[in-house]
Amino acid sequence: MLHIQKYAAIDIGSNAIRLLIATVIEKEGFPTQFKKSSLVRLPIRLGADVFLNGSISTGSYKRLLDAMKAYSLIIKTHNVVAYRACATSAMREATNGKQIVSKLKAATGIDIQIIDGNDEAAIIAITDLRQLISDDKVFLYVDVGGGSTEFTLFANGHNIASQSFKLGTVRIINDMVSDTTWEKAKNWVTQHTKEYTKVNVIGSGGNINSIYRFSEKKVGKPLSYLFMSNFYEQVKQLDYNQRVFDLKLNPDRADVIIPATRIYLSAMKWAKAKNIFVPKIGLADGIIKQLYNDRNNQLETTK
Repeated sequence: MLHIQKYAAIDIGSNAIRLLIATVIEKEGFPTQFKKSSLVRLPIRLGADVFLNGSISTGSYKRLLDAMKAYSLIIKTHNVVAYRACATSAMREATNGKQIVSKLKAATGIDIQIIDGNDEAAIIAITDLRQLISDDKVFLYVDVGGGSTEFTLFANGHNIASQSFKLGTVRIINDMVSDTTWEKAKNWVTQHTKEYTKVNVIGSGGNINSIYRFSEKKVGKPLSYLFMSNFYEQVKQLDYNQRVFDLKLNPDRADVIIPATRIYLSAMKWAKAKNIFVPKIGLADGIIKQLYNDRNNQLETTK
């Protein structure tokens, strides 16, 4: 007998917002299956407002409102049993962020939680990332977003340390990341990885997923530092229109993929890592797992 339910996660990032609908299938005596049923991504780019002007503009709010209305209907249509909406760097730094969240809840019923970088890293850590992390290896998890990058070091199967830096792709293309920020990120990575002889990097985010598609690697195979370096040099030679047309990148991906690649390459260099794994997981996947675990814990306590 199968037990089938759907969960939803909304990830409101600095570059784009995403709605993930996941079907969770349980069968006694077997591992629970998590299947992605639907993913809707909208390139609203809240960070362009917030990082330059300090607040979310009226135009961006209207787009966000339309998106939340649509997401609400999709969630309802899928008969979702539980959902969670999380906003990260851009909403966190917006002077009107809390006001926007309140207005969206009143208009759509969707309750958005503004989370910090540590919360974000903790949520991602409960994903299928655990299946990749073995007890005898060391991994540096690098999640690159529009407003920030989260670094998490795993060793001996445990989370050793996490840190968030305002090192995001939307900030970089708007020339809002100082040399000091780069240096702080470098120092954190080098200090936390220096005692390990071999470190592998795990990359997360839409940009590394796009890079992985270009590699034509089989699922599960890592990308080498050499490949990443060559890719970086290749895309730097192309202008924006060429990246959209020749590389077939989405318009909102074509400008941020260069700074994103630079961040991944830098993290690999700082950690002296030869490879980067791309499991294609992110905040939304972690939210789904968290919702499922919370619901199961609630059921256990009511028995």
